[in-house]
Amino acid sequence: MLTVYSDDHHLHHGRCELIDGQLMPCFEMPSRADHVLARVQQQSLGPVRKPEDFGLEPIRRVHDEAYLDFFKGAWDRWAEQGRDGDLLPFTWPARTLRQVIPKSLHGELGYYSFDGGAPITAGTWQAAYSAAQVALTAQAEIQRGARGAFALCRPPGHHAASDLMGGYCYLNNAAIAAQAFLDQGHEKVAILDVDYHHGNGTQSIFYGRSDVLFTSIHGHPEAEFPFFLGYADELGEGAGEGFNFNYPLAAGSAWEQWSAALEQACGEIERYAPDVLVISLGVDTFKDDPISRFKLDSPDYLRMGERIARLGKPTLFVMEGGYAVEEIGINAVNVLEGFQYAQ
Repeated sequence: MLTVYSDDHHLHHGRCELIDGQLMPCFEMPSRADHVLARVQQQSLGPVRKPEDFGLEPIRRVHDEAYLDFFKGAWDRWAEQGRDGDLLPFTWPARTLRQVIPKSLHGELGYYSFDGGAPITAGTWQAAYSAAQVALTAQAEIQRGARGAFALCRPPGHHAASDLMGGYCYLNNAAIAAQAFLDQGHEKVAILDVDYHHGNGTQSIFYGRSDVLFTSIHGHPEAEFPFFLGYADELGEGAGEGFNFNYPLAAGSAWEQWSAALEQACGEIERYAPDVLVISLGVDTFKDDPISRFKLDSPDYLRMGERIARLGKPTLFVMEGGYAVEEIGINAVNVLEGFQYAQ
């Protein structure tokens, strides 16, 4: 299986994020991707390739132009003010405030953010842009006929909506790849999000559409980030009604509960009969993940990959979350090996 990877992810290294009323070191750090790459190489999963550059157009197919302009230029505006710390929002357009786009840097940042967990640094735009190219390069491998490919993206993407960053995410790599499949002639794409946290950005991008089926297994939003999306009654709207399926699970859920939800999601995917499958591959479902509360163990990820393989679809894996750094490589590659060697 081909792995696509870019060293540009090191350009994004936030100093802090806002958690529980404190500015704390970011759980989303460069060593996450480094550990996964090392495991890919250790296990001889397959070749590792740098991404091609497909430009901005495939990203524009998913993300709002004004949002991209803001994100690309935000750090320069911050530096022009003589600042060198992380750029983080401190005001958001809440329910009782007008939804207008301010002209000030901090006002715009608040408008285009939904939390304080997506710091912008000097290299964040380039890292996120390169992560999108990683996803597009792996997508092109599937388009050329590969059974599977792995996009080792960092920063992750599934919390990013068309004009919104948050949850460590800036550009939605899985959505960009899914749209590229459609633009290149496929009629139906399915996305299976196995990250502990609901892929609110991906859901919102495709919620009104029937050409992308979105399924997600995640911590229940009554208690888990991102809180405001991910309930089981969110089934899509308009043309997209019946093409969105959420499987929220209680804290402490282990493989028995999680795999039952996976079977339901796979059932929906089989009924949908997509041309291709995109996996938002988060492994923060691991029992020792510091910011998540499921109880999957490393061997469970092999079984996860095997079940995905039985869907029998060309499959693009896009790296999302996972913050138990020592184990993230083992768990992510276990999914890929389970898929690759499934009988």
